[in-house]
Amino acid sequence: MSALALHGGEPIRTQPFPTISNASGRTFGAEELALLREVIESGALNRGAGRKVAQLEQEFAAFYGVKHCVASTSGTAAIHVALGALNLEPGDEVITAPITDMGTVIPVLLQNCVPVFADVDPATFNMDPADLRRRVTGRTRAVIPVHLIGAPCDMDPIMTIAQQHNLYVIEDCCQAYLTEYKSKRVGTIGHFGCFSLQQSKHMSTGDGGLTITNGDALAERAALFANKGWPNYGQGGRDYVIFGLNYRMTELQAAVGLAQLKKLPGVVRARQERAELLTSLIADIPGLLTPAVPQGGTHTYWFYPLRVEQQTLGISTALFSQALAAEGIPASPHYIGKPIFLYDLLRRQQIYGSSRCPWDCPRGPAHPANYEPGACPNTEKALDDLVVLPMNENFTEQDVRDIAAGIRKVIEGLPELRQRGAR
Repeated sequence: MSALALHGGEPIRTQPFPTISNASGRTFGAEELALLREVIESGALNRGAGRKVAQLEQEFAAFYGVKHCVASTSGTAAIHVALGALNLEPGDEVITAPITDMGTVIPVLLQNCVPVFADVDPATFNMDPADLRRRVTGRTRAVIPVHLIGAPCDMDPIMTIAQQHNLYVIEDCCQAYLTEYKSKRVGTIGHFGCFSLQQSKHMSTGDGGLTITNGDALAERAALFANKGWPNYGQGGRDYVIFGLNYRMTELQAAVGLAQLKKLPGVVRARQERAELLTSLIADIPGLLTPAVPQGGTHTYWFYPLRVEQQTLGISTALFSQALAAEGIPASPHYIGKPIFLYDLLRRQQIYGSSRCPWDCPRGPAHPANYEPGACPNTEKALDDLVVLPMNENFTEQDVRDIAAGIRKVIEGLPELRQRGAR
């Protein structure tokens, strides 16, 4: 065995991998350029003057087999559009997941609602329905399950709990395009499904969002909320019938989105094939746990989540990731680092000036919010064990084999790592 690159040996890989940060790992091309040219030549870049945003909404709704879609400016906006359509009361509680981007939580705060966090299943990193049930109070009005990394939440018990307590369910599908749960696409199971078109997602317009629903009244309010409460995007006279924001997608974003939508099935299929190859190459290694794929569901691999049994290997996740990175294999530990509620933005509960809204504005929640270590112990353990590996539709078979070779080299070099650690 050659010496680990971390300790001066030759790395497994010296060439960069395709990345979502540039064209090497994206699918932008002639199709997007052609539609962008149509928009530019039309001179109509705003959705009120053009046709592309409405077309994207129609095609995405049809693609997902639902009745309605509302386009917006980001995945955060897509979730806010759904919450805004519900018109919840200040101080109402919304239960969501502690492993997520702040974009899931910001819309809750913008509606002056209190975010509550249910612990996760450490095998999938997704919301644990049993813990969700424990978090429901008389103030709970909605649940936002996050289909993390491309794996589906266990939606049947989540929906049962929601029905029992008359709760709305907003599925955060920003990392989970075409993910399936028991032959149903996530995003079509709850009252709303929300998608991000940010740079790193399976389909991208740089930034953008899509909110889908089968509810006619909910769809009407969602469209109004995304357009300052102004019906019909300014056609037919000025009026503001509900409170809303300006989350209007541009025709330029929609042009890219229309081209990307046609490529989405191929992108997802390619990621699944490459991820399955990687799993087959490393599944026999003791101390490493490959991604859990729920029975009857699918995983679409926004990235490749590798769980490290640190006691079994005798090294930390951080050191394992450092050794992999030295071999030229992009790897980082812990994803978001800690549960989202442990970031000061939430722990200090000071969102609006020196007030404590929404926690005490105009009325406190039914139970004090717990944003302290230990509130979600499974989450802390899951993040501590997690190593993030990239997964991309433009990876070649050799790219995947290099990742596997890097992992095996580090595993074989464990005695050296334990003895010498980082340099």
